[in-house]
Amino acid sequence: MSARLIITSLLAATTLAACGSGDESLDQTGPTPKLPALDQTLVPPMKIAKPQGWNGELPTVPEGFTITAVATDLKIPRQILVLPNGDILVAEGSGGHAPKLRPKDVIAGYIKSLGKSSVKGGDRITLLRDTDGDGAPELRTTFIKDLDAPYGLALVGGSLYVANQGALIRFAYTDGQTSIAGKGEEVTKLPSQVNHHWTKSLAAGPDGTKLYVGIGSNSNIGERGLNLEEDRAVIWEVDAATGANRIFVSGIRNPTALAFEPVSNKLWAVVNERDELGAELVPDYLTSVREGAFYGWPYSYWGKHVDPRVHPQKPELVKTAIAPDYALGSHVAPLGLSFATGAGFPGFAQGAFIGEHGSWNRQSLAGYKVSFVPFANGRPTGKPKDFVTGFIKDGRARGRPVGVTYDAARGALWIADDLSNTVWRVTGPKALALSSPVGIAAGQK
Repeated sequence: MSARLIITSLLAATTLAACGSGDESLDQTGPTPKLPALDQTLVPPMKIAKPQGWNGELPTVPEGFTITAVATDLKIPRQILVLPNGDILVAEGSGGHAPKLRPKDVIAGYIKSLGKSSVKGGDRITLLRDTDGDGAPELRTTFIKDLDAPYGLALVGGSLYVANQGALIRFAYTDGQTSIAGKGEEVTKLPSQVNHHWTKSLAAGPDGTKLYVGIGSNSNIGERGLNLEEDRAVIWEVDAATGANRIFVSGIRNPTALAFEPVSNKLWAVVNERDELGAELVPDYLTSVREGAFYGWPYSYWGKHVDPRVHPQKPELVKTAIAPDYALGSHVAPLGLSFATGAGFPGFAQGAFIGEHGSWNRQSLAGYKVSFVPFANGRPTGKPKDFVTGFIKDGRARGRPVGVTYDAARGALWIADDLSNTVWRVTGPKALALSSPVGIAAGQK
């Protein structure tokens, strides 16, 4: 592709963006979002929130709450796992490297790069140990190195599972250790051809015998060829002992984070939906994951709303598509999910914390915050509430939330921010007493 053609295409994208601000009054959250008419565009309306430092300022939290930067200068932090002894593991990496198969791939890649950190992904897991719980870790070590774009993390008994972009890996883990050597044991390979959506989310089932892996699509709507979508836009169920796997649900475009809801013990996911149908299509969502369900991608969205761009159409399959449980808004890009457990926070006691990475394909910026969806009896109830904001200032991005992890034992929410390369800790008005010293395993002196 010539440089002249790229420049011409970028100018066209800018022109299209001028008419893509969308209708901010449209209610697109909850179980029945308003879905406007299709507004197809060759290139989506775009606005990139270019990076800007925090300059000594902090994100905004509710009155009485405190937010602290517990680690900075990381290398693209994505997801966070709290270990039983209170140590924090942070997966750092940036994967994909999908080949540019079409001119638009080149254009979109360049535009999106304007809103990203210039830091190279660390391909590692970092351990943070805060022994006295003051938010200033006394120890920071490289826990596992030489990984391949790690993302999802799960601990089951004495096994730590890491979802690299191309394989699910198992490492033996002992409470209190500060590093793990070696390459680990491959549990199963994960689909990685092309890897347009490279992140592999991960959650362990309640009894630890099954693992669930979110695998995103290789395209927006199959435009690279549906042959590249085999075992994509799915959630796998993996036998933890043998690595045997099966498709648990399908048609779920990009399930970027998975978590089990504590009341029902059911699996939930946040999902990034498709683009180029307008500023208010299609809403990203939070949904329970129903075994055997088909969520529509690429043939339909929000249940049985047909996407006319996909060829060939499959009306019989669309008839089986189910609607998600709860819309989060169009293009907010949810990448993190964690449920409040135990006593929760005051005002945020039962529900889901969601890291919204933020839009790029609409003129009115959306996302760029941590939101909270209240739950009752294992189901969403009511409208979402802002929990952590301030990531946007004067149209520029100071940070972009990814993984969120609620830590009941320490009364904290941990947030991975892959733009400022920071891990944030939010604590409530009344900190919970620690059941044991942070960073010291039971039985150790």
